[in-house]
Amino acid sequence: MIYTIKTTVGRENAVVTALANRVQKLGIDVKAIFHPSELRGYIFIEIGEGVAIETLLRGIPHIKGIIKKPVKIEEIKHFLEAKAPEIKISRGDIVEIIGGPFKGERGKVIRVDEAKEEVTVEFLDVAVPIPTTISIDNVRLVEKFEKEKKEEG
Repeated sequence: MIYTIKTTVGRENAVVTALANRVQKLGIDVKAIFHPSELRGYIFIEIGEGVAIETLLRGIPHIKGIIKKPVKIEEIKHFLEAKAPEIKISRGDIVEIIGGPFKGERGKVIRVDEAKEEVTVEFLDVAVPIPTTISIDNVRLVEKFEKEKKEEG
């Protein structure tokens, strides 16, 4: 059976790691634990028959609750299918940081690393621009760089 576990947003991977460690230590029949990156605040766990889910979860930090209704694999299949990341941000674009310690800051993209899904930005509102690398999930495109602007300037 597959259950949905509600977690603290941003701490999903910590919960997955803690659950995996407990499962390994106690030898519990758990088939899979995963966190789809596009679904914040939730993880899924597939357990064998007879496993007490409440006992497994008890005492693990950042767990907010469990949705008692089991999930069918068809309902979450789209989270399991691998798809190539679609990166729409390119060099010269202006982005806003939407997560992490620089949340709310704006910066100009100076490099895009598609393999690592990261962008390197220089913040706009600082005296000395320092390149900072940020996950592409933590940026939002504000202004697309246009080649006409480059030719004018």
